[in-house]
Amino acid sequence: MTVMTLRAFILLCALVMPAAASAACRDMDFENQPYTVCEVTADQDLRLFHTGADGAVLGSFGRVDEALGATGEKLLFAMNAGMYHADRAPVGLLVTDGVERARIITSDGPGNFGLLPNGVFCIGAQFSVVESRAFAAKPPACRFATQSGPMLAIDGALHPRFLRDGDSRYIRNGVGVSRDGKTAFFVISGRAVNFYDFGRLFRDVLKTPNALYFDGKISRLYAPEIRRNDFGFQMGPIVGLVGAK
Repeated sequence: MTVMTLRAFILLCALVMPAAASAACRDMDFENQPYTVCEVTADQDLRLFHTGADGAVLGSFGRVDEALGATGEKLLFAMNAGMYHADRAPVGLLVTDGVERARIITSDGPGNFGLLPNGVFCIGAQFSVVESRAFAAKPPACRFATQSGPMLAIDGALHPRFLRDGDSRYIRNGVGVSRDGKTAFFVISGRAVNFYDFGRLFRDVLKTPNALYFDGKISRLYAPEIRRNDFGFQMGPIVGLVGAK
């Protein structure tokens, strides 16, 4: 094969082979507050992870990636995805691979999870964020689902309990879904932020009519495309984008 023929072959391969899937992650500012936003589309392989094949809680991005490696896959993006108890069992609904692992909770209660309305992030043919009681009344088809709370945006409105000058500030993370259900926006704040401002980012900047809070203080992100791999607390449910190894 001549050099020119080899170059033509390489160029042809580049044109016909699909690009590796990845989350489109970027840093941005909103009202002098830094955030990192990662976009995933519904045609990508987004999953929820909690326990491994041995039944033990995975708990970290590294262990999720290790489990995927056994099947020739790898983790492209990940984030903690819902509140959990001391033993890292999910507080509310968790569905993985179409199987309900923990039941939905629709009663109010203490803490941010019980600050109704809370909601469920559903991964099906498309993405959706659904208020928990509406989800319980008419569950959509979800291959994966995780419940958390509070809702950040509900049909284009902020959660009614959020205060503009609220003094509860943490590094927070959450997810919002585009109106057509084709894109999920995963966001983590770069500095401590209150619920009101965090919700406004989803509603006013990302234009997601429905968005869900995942957690605060323990918020972590894995985004190798921007050279980020947060360490810290062991986690409960983890949302992650999967690609071929």
